[in-house]
Amino acid sequence: MADTGGDGNGFVYLHGDLDLTIVAARRLPNMDIVSERFRRCVTACDTIKYNSTSDSADGSSHRNHHHRRKIITSDPYVTVMVPQATVARTRVLKNSPDPVWKERFNIPLAHAVMDLEFRVKDDDVFGSQTMGTVKISAQRIASGDLISDWFPIIGANGKPPKPDTALNLEMKFTPVDQNPLYLRGIAADPEHKGVRNTYFPVRKGSTVRLYQDAHCHIPDGMAEIKLDGGKVYKPENCWEDICYAITEAHHMIYLVGWSIYHKIKLVREPSRELPRGGDLTLGELLKYKSEEGVVGTVFTHHQKCVILDSQAAGNNRKITTFIGGLDLCDGRYDTPEHRLFRDLDTVFAGDFHNPTFPSGTRAPRQPWHDLHCRIDGPAAYDILINFEQRWRKSTKWKEFAILFKKASQWNDDALIRVERISWILSPSNPPSKNDFTSIPADDPLVWVSSEDDPENWHVQIFRSIDSGSLKGFPKRFEDALSQNLICAKNLVIDKSIQTGYIQAIRSAQHFIYIENQYFIGSSYAWPSYKDAGADNLIPMELALKIASKIKAKERFAIYIVLPMWPEVQGSGFSSVRFREHNGQTMQMMYNVVANALKSMQLGDVHPQDYLNFYCLGNREHFNEESSSSNGAPIYGYRMSLWAEHLGMLDETFKEPERLECVRKVNEIANDNWRIYSSEEMSVLQGHLLKYPVQIDSDGQISSLPDCENFPDAGGKILGAHSATIPDILTT
Repeated sequence: MADTGGDGNGFVYLHGDLDLTIVAARRLPNMDIVSERFRRCVTACDTIKYNSTSDSADGSSHRNHHHRRKIITSDPYVTVMVPQATVARTRVLKNSPDPVWKERFNIPLAHAVMDLEFRVKDDDVFGSQTMGTVKISAQRIASGDLISDWFPIIGANGKPPKPDTALNLEMKFTPVDQNPLYLRGIAADPEHKGVRNTYFPVRKGSTVRLYQDAHCHIPDGMAEIKLDGGKVYKPENCWEDICYAITEAHHMIYLVGWSIYHKIKLVREPSRELPRGGDLTLGELLKYKSEEGVVGTVFTHHQKCVILDSQAAGNNRKITTFIGGLDLCDGRYDTPEHRLFRDLDTVFAGDFHNPTFPSGTRAPRQPWHDLHCRIDGPAAYDILINFEQRWRKSTKWKEFAILFKKASQWNDDALIRVERISWILSPSNPPSKNDFTSIPADDPLVWVSSEDDPENWHVQIFRSIDSGSLKGFPKRFEDALSQNLICAKNLVIDKSIQTGYIQAIRSAQHFIYIENQYFIGSSYAWPSYKDAGADNLIPMELALKIASKIKAKERFAIYIVLPMWPEVQGSGFSSVRFREHNGQTMQMMYNVVANALKSMQLGDVHPQDYLNFYCLGNREHFNEESSSSNGAPIYGYRMSLWAEHLGMLDETFKEPERLECVRKVNEIANDNWRIYSSEEMSVLQGHLLKYPVQIDSDGQISSLPDCENFPDAGGKILGAHSATIPDILTT
């Protein structure tokens, strides 16, 4: 989609993919003013070191290469800019007046622009300096024609910094509606390649078990969720399964989390007989397993997973992983009931957690809802690779301890070499002389299900990480490119999470359901404060998806569930700032939807018929005396989630894109908010509340009447700008 903006100022909506190659530059000015010796003294070691290419921009050879490198000149790189956002960046080439990058980018765009701007910069000791810019009009890009040429680089004075200074570019834009990749859902791809151009490919022969809370059971009176083939969906117990898996591990237990607390108990309301050691705390259980010779390793990061060995066919072992949003720490154990005051002395004994209220305040326990899954099969080995890369980066300083002959508790032997243990199945990976991690091909040896098995899954692992946080990415540009990694200045980056999100949104056919702790993005299009730096495309992609369906006269619905507070005090500075950014994001999205309705002259249709935001809450009487790949599993999982959130099952829930379903969900959520915010105590139907803002038919967001702040914990619902909190902490 490449629509001209309605403001008459020449803006064009570029919504699609730009296939761009930044080829070379010629006759760049010398921006360096410091000596080579001083540079060597003060410049930190780069993650990726690139010398100037041996070929000049016009294809001639630098015969006096070693002599020429002694000349101090610019260290150029190029950034690709849209208003308030950088969408691509080349690597830095040292001392190169005629650099040749030949870097290719596939850039997803969802921006209203007049021009695409290319800034040629010098990476200097004291910060980068702009040599000049090249601008390509959005109208020309939107035509879809191949653009390939030398473009003059214009300096700040409106003239080229040197005669014939130019940048060589090649590009072609493909709108979303003309890209066959987005014509069907990812699962319907006949080639079964999952999300393309990612570090980890799609893996076949896997199984997945989905969890919607730490512990789950079907509430009394809840109707069964029926699946194809006469099956009934059964919610699983996450922490109980993790406990069993830990007790059954023979060789390794790796834990990764934002927070890990050794005193928590994994099993509190057992649904089956406890395994040996199942009644221990997490710390005691890991110590117990270490005494059996099992290697235990703990790593903290925002990633959350458990990696261990488990029983495979015959006498073999395999890798099993648990991954998702649940940390193994205090405050995370919960059930679909989300109790506030009940069972504090039993189930939640020693595990009271509520950072929303100041310490010492008499308050209920904070309910916790999060999603998790268990993965068996080839994709589990990709999660193991991720762990090993992160671990080796975090323990690199042990080498210095060895040099100084100091004892260190960390060593490479803490990681099990799975490929050296014959009875632990592992994918074949030919020996490589490379100094970076090689990703094995999909190997049927580690499949746990066949392609004709109805329980078979195709699984793909995504992440957002750069070479500053792991060890194992290539240092050479060509190698990084071969692994679908991005080289940006002096970092190598894996952006596969955003890649996966964008392809999933663009190829969605009927509805999208999202639960997330934060929902902030596309700040370049916010009504105000466009320089916040939260420039991920996800919110804009969602809004444009709805706009495209409105113009196609097709139904589509998006449901977004957020926490009322992102685990901070409701009236705290950071919480208020987060909510301000949430409000800006929501307003931007509703503006896009409302404009699409207006352009189709659908004045009687409300933006909330397509896009809705919700939060979760609960109410409970305080008792003073006790106050101490097959679609069926995904369908069942969603219906089970909705049964938890809405307190019921309804026929309309089977087709969530239909207007009847949207209005039924909103009816329950609006009623729940009225009950939740009332002074009179009443029990909610489920836990889903309509996010407490008012949306008019033009998509404008405002506070509900007499409700600018959240009940109980306080804090402005739409937030407020605060100069005391840096943007980097909230975007």
